[in-house]
Amino acid sequence: MERNELLRRINTFPLIADELARDLLAGDFRSVFRGEGIEFDEVRLYEQGDDVRSIDRNVSARYGKPYVKLYREERELTVFVALDCSASMFAGNHSATAPSRFDQAVLVSALIGFSAERSGQRFGAIFFDKEPRAVFKPRKSRAHVMAFISAALQAHPKERGTNVNLAIAGAGRLLKRRSLIILISDFLSVGWEAELRGLSEKHDCIACRVVNPLDASFPNVGLVTIEDPETGQRVTVDPGSRAFRAAWSEGAAARAAAWQSACRHAGAAALSLSTAEDAVSAVKTFFNARKRR
Repeated sequence: MERNELLRRINTFPLIADELARDLLAGDFRSVFRGEGIEFDEVRLYEQGDDVRSIDRNVSARYGKPYVKLYREERELTVFVALDCSASMFAGNHSATAPSRFDQAVLVSALIGFSAERSGQRFGAIFFDKEPRAVFKPRKSRAHVMAFISAALQAHPKERGTNVNLAIAGAGRLLKRRSLIILISDFLSVGWEAELRGLSEKHDCIACRVVNPLDASFPNVGLVTIEDPETGQRVTVDPGSRAFRAAWSEGAAARAAAWQSACRHAGAAALSLSTAEDAVSAVKTFFNARKRR
């Protein structure tokens, strides 16, 4: 997809950000905080019915009367996107006008960013391929979201390979308080499952797997040479072969099932998003379903 068309779509997001903020984020406070996000507010005299465990012994001893600590729930949420900008995210468009995996990932990221900004939440991000790249520390502001989008529109892989594991680890080190983390990738990487499980124990994690229709069904275009964008390895195949098409489809189904199983065992929500889908509708439907649950 042309950058101008991608930017045109993104420019419409602020117009619908209020609705998206409610649908995408408001319903997630309960799942995100789970008793966290509690900050000390003040102390007051003990009243009948107060939990004795909340008595502040130091203050009570100082004034000779029982005082209890009062807390308030911190209603701010950090929303963080880990965005895969590896070579495979730019490869394999099924049509000249369709978005690539990375185009779709940028649309989702921009959607999340504007929704966070409109609801007054901090937004941050990290770009990665084989290594973690640019980091946008969580902040509140439209300018911060726009700076992220500008960087995303210019992003490209620095070297071959994808390391989802390092991106997850980087997000975990950066975010100290419980946050909503959206990991957007094609997940053509290995060894990330245990790291995602550890991240999900501390944060509310969503794994968004961006797929292409060509992943599951290869068109019969005669003999063709295809290249693995991550390794550079080339192979000539015959898509007219029933055996090839069956193996191609079965391989895609196996990868999808393995990813779903890994997310389930890690405790992360799983969103599979095709480049043939409308990003806004698909993501909105996903968050609405989470809110109902």
